Amino acid sequence: MTIITPSKTSSLGRLNRILSGSKYSDARYFILVDENTYSHCLAKLISNVEQLQSAEFFEVPVGEECKDIAIAQQLWETLLESDADRNTIIVNLGGGCVSDLGGFVAAGYKRGIRYINIPTSLIGMIDASIGGKTAVNVGASKNQVGFFLQPEITCIHPAFLDTLPDEEIFNGIFEMLKTFLIADPEKYHQLCEIILSGTLVVLPEMITACAEIKAAVVKQDPEDRSIRHILNFGHTFGHAIESFSRQPGQKPLPHGMAVGIGMVCALYLSVQKLGLGQEHLEYYRQVASKLVKMPQYSLADTEQILAFMRQDKKNADGEIRCVLMQELGAPVIDLPIDENELRTALLKIQ
Repeated sequence: MTIITPSKTSSLGRLNRILSGSKYSDARYFILVDENTYSHCLAKLISNVEQLQSAEFFEVPVGEECKDIAIAQQLWETLLESDADRNTIIVNLGGGCVSDLGGFVAAGYKRGIRYINIPTSLIGMIDASIGGKTAVNVGASKNQVGFFLQPEITCIHPAFLDTLPDEEIFNGIFEMLKTFLIADPEKYHQLCEIILSGTLVVLPEMITACAEIKAAVVKQDPEDRSIRHILNFGHTFGHAIESFSRQPGQKPLPHGMAVGIGMVCALYLSVQKLGLGQEHLEYYRQVASKLVKMPQYSLADTEQILAFMRQDKKNADGEIRCVLMQELGAPVIDLPIDENELRTALLKIQ
């Protein structure tokens, strides 16, 4: 897998040079976009990457709604009708939902074709576009059906972030906080100070640092059997909180913000079970509150959230398992957590 990270030369220019090579001389390209990236990003991509100027494109709905097996089937049928063969490459131009869906379609079509991720969201640049996880949702449960297939190339072009509203930037910031919490405490504190200053700037070097951390972990554990679990810090709670927020009568939360809230729960349990300093929980809570309003859950709410947590892919032997933090930069994976402890953590978010 090749990752094109930000530098003094254009990432899209470097992608064009790679695709001009003999390795891709027989390639046929299909570009997957959502409604937003069709409007704001597709023209910029094509004008900078000559090799994609004759590509066909597919447009799907924005957000989690596109990660549906019915939409995947429509894309497979379109590929078949277009006589797409094993030399076909799907180019995913969008955030994490687009890369999840496009990678899933690529992994299933003719038992696997190549795909390229060009993330347009911050959360995509630092997390979703790297690592080879592809998936669609089943009902209200996220990412329950999928494949492992590494992208041929991930091309990170930070200029696409200029098209995003603040909420989408905040989503990615929470994944950055997670990455630095588990692997680089110094950069974690640097990012926290930027957030607390009220002048939030996404530095290209921080995007690169996150991408490199994710790639290094994935290289050690490409199929998510062991050490890669550290990347799920806050996610056992976060995925369940996100799914709960999509229930009738609730305000939907995007993935990054749900994970940001989930990290409060994980840090609370880290204090209670592993002796992490209380000051780390309070500091993080202060930082996170600058980006998202902390919810207050009732006991009835916690029961619904627990129902989603019981479906988490990392569970084993009938136990809900979480990643907790012994010290900043020292995560501990696969810790079984009692359901009463999970309820308490959810009630202690505020």
